[in-house]
Amino acid sequence: MIKSFNELFAELQAKGVRKRMIAAWAVDSHTIEAASKALELGIVDVTLVGDADMILKACAECRIDASRFTVMDIKDELKAVAEAVRMVHDGEGDVLMKGLCSTDKFLRGVLNKETGLLPAKGLLSHVGVLENPNYHKLMFVSDVAVVPLPDFRQKVKIAGYLISVAKAFGAEKPKIAFIAASEQMLDTMPACMEGAMLAKMCDRGQIPGCIGDGPLALDVAVDKESAEIKKLSSPVAGDADCLLFPNIEAGNVFWKANTKMIKGVKQAGMLVGTKVPCVLASRADSVDVKLNSIAAAVAFVK
Repeated sequence: MIKSFNELFAELQAKGVRKRMIAAWAVDSHTIEAASKALELGIVDVTLVGDADMILKACAECRIDASRFTVMDIKDELKAVAEAVRMVHDGEGDVLMKGLCSTDKFLRGVLNKETGLLPAKGLLSHVGVLENPNYHKLMFVSDVAVVPLPDFRQKVKIAGYLISVAKAFGAEKPKIAFIAASEQMLDTMPACMEGAMLAKMCDRGQIPGCIGDGPLALDVAVDKESAEIKKLSSPVAGDADCLLFPNIEAGNVFWKANTKMIKGVKQAGMLVGTKVPCVLASRADSVDVKLNSIAAAVAFVK
């Protein structure tokens, strides 16, 4: 199993994986630098959609040869996003990436009923990947950015997304923890009740291809010593690959606590549930975060 982003880069290169990436409103230096590095790794061919003058200026500032990219000159931001999404919808790209455009404009294109990327009755969600120096492998977490309060059926789908992404990183049978405030079966906490139901679905193969347990508090999900102290016997405790959070507040706080308060953390994020993986990094995210997200999306292309 791949345990770091550097291992992911090496694995994609060794397998000769190369996908077509379309970047929407890719007029900023961070997007262009990340795309350039992914191009240098040989894992993507890149089309930048946006104002060509802005793209050329950003390339010049970063000392990047713009001729390495295919540039589609569209001066209007919304039209650029719409065209980038349309290209992917029509099979001209394998991965969609958000550039300098705002998330709401990007999602407007992705969710367009005619040219968008979400199948009918599909669920749009987000999977984050964390490389934490204090944990022994990568963590796949959801949903920290899109679904505010997933109902039970949505949690089943999100679990499927997490398992699929973890498998793309080489986990043969990912271990998924259904996170709650306690590992005890407390009928006053819906997350505990649903965590237990989801775990039983994993046992019976109704959520296939994984080992699941819940409810699990975060400490026992990621720390064997905590599980031992609490006398909790679980194949997932202390060794979880995937963390499914009960709501966006819990997931988002966990994500930001990791990225802002722990030195050396690396991360990636993408939209899932769409026809192709969509890189959804913040406009303020670093080049490394965007490069990691591109690689994660490339690995997840089906």
